[in-house]
This record gives sequence, structure tokens and C-alpha cells, in this order.
Amino acid sequence: MKKSSDRHVYLNLKTLDEAREIFLARFRGRTTTGEETVPTPEALDRVTAAPIFARLSSPGYHSAAMDGVALRAEDTYGAGPDQPRDLAVGQNAFFVNTGQILPEGTNAVVMIEQVQELDPGTVRIEASAYPYQHVRKVGEDIVATEMVAAQGRKLGPYELGALAAAGVLEVPVRPRPRVAVIPTGSELVSFADLGAGAPAAGRIVEFNSIILSGLIRRAGGDPTLFPVAPDEPGRIQEAISQAAKGDFDLVIMNAGSSAGGADYTADAIAALGEVLVHGITIMPGKPTILGVVNDKPVIGNPGYPVSAVISFEQLAAPLLYSLVGLPTPEQPRLRVAPTQAIPSRLGLEEFIRVKLGRLGDRVVAVPLPRGAGSITTLTRADGMIRIPANKEGVAALEEVDAELIRPASEIEGALIAIGSHDNTLDLLADLLHRRNPRFSLSSGNVGSLGGLLTMKRGFCHLAGSHLLDTTTGEYNISYLKKHLAGLPLRLVHLVMRDQGFIVLPGNPKNIVGFKDLARPGVRYVNRQAGAGTRILLDYHLKSDGIQPDQVLGYDYEETTHMAVAVAVLSGRADAGLAVYSAAKALDLDFVPVTTEEYDLVIPEAYWSDPRIQTLMDVIRSNDFIRAARALGGYGTDRTGQVLWTWDGQGDGEAGA
Repeated sequence: MKKSSDRHVYLNLKTLDEAREIFLARFRGRTTTGEETVPTPEALDRVTAAPIFARLSSPGYHSAAMDGVALRAEDTYGAGPDQPRDLAVGQNAFFVNTGQILPEGTNAVVMIEQVQELDPGTVRIEASAYPYQHVRKVGEDIVATEMVAAQGRKLGPYELGALAAAGVLEVPVRPRPRVAVIPTGSELVSFADLGAGAPAAGRIVEFNSIILSGLIRRAGGDPTLFPVAPDEPGRIQEAISQAAKGDFDLVIMNAGSSAGGADYTADAIAALGEVLVHGITIMPGKPTILGVVNDKPVIGNPGYPVSAVISFEQLAAPLLYSLVGLPTPEQPRLRVAPTQAIPSRLGLEEFIRVKLGRLGDRVVAVPLPRGAGSITTLTRADGMIRIPANKEGVAALEEVDAELIRPASEIEGALIAIGSHDNTLDLLADLLHRRNPRFSLSSGNVGSLGGLLTMKRGFCHLAGSHLLDTTTGEYNISYLKKHLAGLPLRLVHLVMRDQGFIVLPGNPKNIVGFKDLARPGVRYVNRQAGAGTRILLDYHLKSDGIQPDQVLGYDYEETTHMAVAVAVLSGRADAGLAVYSAAKALDLDFVPVTTEEYDLVIPEAYWSDPRIQTLMDVIRSNDFIRAARALGGYGTDRTGQVLWTWDGQGDGEAGA
């Protein structure tokens, strides 16, 4: 085991620009070696290794560019309405269709609309034609021997068509960059070895290599996956050495890059070659290692998936493109306004994953959780906001650029839902997209009150809310009057849902009520401030005379019901207040507390929006009602009803 004095520390961090320049400069001008010849139809996205010249002309013969009559232009000179020319079909006039070869001796085509057929054997022309009128001449598109594609050209579908038209049967291309991907970690189980069961306790599925392999192929490379290398210095060094001696253009070590005492990658690279950079001022991705072994570039990628992706996109991808002589593609960008302030650490360039959606004349960005280990933030993200190292963050409403991960057309169809989390929102998102693939539902979990405040600022299309007025026993309406005064809206009922304590099977701590949360040894997992579930908890604690500081874990917060359930399942907490469906999903026990109303708040300005109306159709559909009931703990008797309509003033009215 390493001594604490052996632990790596970042003493000389490089900025992203500095690190990229150091790394790419070391291999500037290098390209993949050799040349491959591939059949033309299989050369999509390959890069030409030499200029390619036409073998045939296209077209290879004079052909008709219109339906009509082919003839000698000279036979029509002087023709007019008063002096027509009558020609014999089959002798000096020939009917032709578009693309048909011109009959021998003809050099022009008169459109069929300008031809009079006097009888089956004679046609009349009343206007002069000129040579090669409406004729595609030999070589009009491509002339044999002319260059069709230059060296270093990436071949797209159009280029392949041109090569085929020119009679080019196969093309010389640069070999794809070969990339060795070496996962490291004694706790990892190879996906190929996973089988139908679950990994043993303390083991996790190795999936970063699947992500990296896909990114490598997208960047034009050819990945080779090595066996998982355990956290042993000798084994890691041996794996790097083997890959660097092999026929690879790049070696990527994944998970073996950190400042911790169990990081052997930097030592292995230093022992075998040279470490160029260890530590970059980006987040995620700070622990990235850049080095050289056997004159081969070696990258030590961080193990957390988001960090691994950022590191690859910013450093490995540019190298792969340069190895085939291509510039790194520019990501499309869009001006966006964050729905909330995004703080950031000075000195680190931060990459923030966001959901995007259009509201009126602006696109809003909903920040996703920042955890470097959260693979789902990559699958859910529409874009990425980069916060420079010299900024402490981005303010709410501040317009910034977002690099697009998904096409802009998908963003135009997105509905932004901010507020309380509920598992049925995932059902709605799935069914909405099925109903109309142009539409999507993006949720941000900030609690019921947070959703209303976000709506007040005009940053969402709808908000989920289950705020109980403990004085009247009514849900949501008093809060809407207080926080959304002046905003016309409709309150739509989604579901009734069972709330209660999620506990381990058998309820080992015998938790039956709120007073049990104050017992010694009971650990609680809470929801964030402003969440309706948090308000419910605080109400009952106050009713039972319990102070928050008497509850162990009151400050331990999660933002979703499923996260609360996972906290209990993992043993980090003994109980958490959440919906029954979350307990059922993870086979946990449930102690009922109340059945509450969960509603959607929709501003009147968006009510007639096709996205909202399609969402309402989905909410009222049998498919949604059946799916919600199948989750468990949901009542749907009033699902889809408009409970309350409000013009922003007064008392409003029931229904609509």
C-alpha cells in the first residue's frame, strides 16, 4: 500500500487550452500510417489517402434533359407560327423521354408541350431550336480523368454518389486511428462477464469502455477493448506497455487517474515514458493524465463517467481527428438563459449539463445534477454550458452559449416542468414522446415551492405541486395565490398518491410515526427545502413537538422520491418520507402516513400550446391511467380534471 507521502497532488495544473496544446503539439503532423482500399459504397465517413480521379465521364452520352422530340437544331432554323417546320417521326424527329440517349444525328430536344403531332407520322415545330437545347452533354457533370475528391477529404453520401457516377469502384483511404481502451479497477466486472445476475457486493459493472468505444467510433477511430486491469502497479504498467508496443495510435487508460494513493497510472506512464500533464483545471475531468509511451500518446481518463466523457471530448477526440488530417468539428451553439443561478469555483473551467426548452422568444436551460459519476445526466442532457475559470458562476437569466448535444429541432418541442418530483412524470415523458416524437417533457426537481418561484420568473411551461395548506386542508391554491399573483393559470389534477415512510424490509427500527424519527439511532433522509414532502414533515414534527435538530439526518437531503428510497436501501438511512411507488420499485417496506393531491400548474399563456394540449391528451388517456396504477399507490379518479382556473386576481373558479 502506498504511504500518505506517496500520494499524488496537483502541483502544476494546466488550463484546458494549455494541456491540449502541449498534447497535440507533441503529435502534430502525425497521421495514421499506411493506406487502405475499400469499395466505394463502404467508404462513408472515411478520409481519402490520395486524390481520386474519374474513370468515366458522367453522363457518358448525350441525353435528353426533357420529355419531347429530338431533332437537328438546324432543321428548325427560321421556324415560327407563320412558317412552321413539319418533320417526319422516325426520320428527322424522334420522341424521347428525360434521360434517354439522343438518337444518332440529333443535337437538340424540343419540349413535348411545344410540339404539335399532326398525325402519327408527322410533328410540327413552330419555334427555332438551338444546338444542345435541353440536352445533357457528355461529361456535363464529370469528365473522365478529372479529380472527383481531393486527398484528405471526408467522404459523405454525396461524394460517394459522385465517385460511383465517375466509375470509381474502390477508394484509397487513411486507416482509422486504432485506440486501445484499458479499464482499470479491482472492483470492476467486465460487461461481457456480467451474465444475467448482479455483481457481488463491492463490485460494479464496467461500462465506461462501452461509452468510450462509441465516442471513438463517432470520432472515426477503431477501438480495441483490453481486459480489466486490477489496481496493481505491475499489472497496470504491463497493460500500458503491451498496448504501447502494439499497433495502436492512442492508448486510453480509464479510471486510473486521480490524486489518490491508489493511482498507479501516472507512475506507470512515468516509468515507461513521460508524463506531459497531470491535472487540468476543468470540472469534471481535473485528474486527467496526458503522456507518451513508446512514442505513442497515452491518456489517463478519470473513472467517473461524466469526467471520462469530458476528458475524451476535449483531448482524445481532437487527436483522433488530427490523425486523419481533419479539424475537430465545431459543436452547434445556442444562446440560453439558465432557470437558476449556477455557482462555480474560481480557477476551474466547469462543464454544466443542462436540459433545454423554448419559452416564447428565449431558450431556457435547466441545470442537471453535477455529479461526475451520474451517467443519467449525460443521457438526459440537451446541451452543455461552459463556465470559464475566471467566473464564479452564471446568474439566473444571464444569457450564455450552450453547446448542443441534441438537434435544435428536439429542443423546440420540449416542455419544461419544474417543481416537485413524482414518478408519474417519467411515464408522461415516455407517453408524450410516443404520442408525438417531436415533443418531449424535461423535468427539473426543485420542490413544489421552487417550481412556483421558477414559474413566477417565466422559466417553465408547467410545475408539479403538492403543497398542503395545514389551516384549510386544501392543496396548492393558497400557495398559488400567494406566490403567483397576477399570473393567469389553470390547476390540473394529476394523481392522488400515498405518502409514507420508506423503511427496510421488516421495518427493523420499528418506525410507525413521526415521533420515532427523534429516537436515538434512527437515521433519516430528508427532501430539499421547499419540497411539499419537506413541508409535510415539518408540519408533523411541529405538531408532535419535535425540533428539527432532534432528527438525525434532517439536513441530509435528496431531490427525488427514488433517491430517498435508494438511501434507505443502501443503509445510509433508516427511513425517509416518500411515495409508495418508490418503495415498491425497490422492494422496500412502506408505512403509510397520508394520501395527498399532486397537481400540475399551467400558465394560461401556454394552455393552447400544441405541446400542452398533447400532454393533456396523454394525461387523460387510458395508457397513462393504467401505467400510473401499475406503479402502485396512485389514485386516478380525477386525473386530467381542471380543478381551478384563475385570472391572477380574486378567488378564481372551480374547473374550466
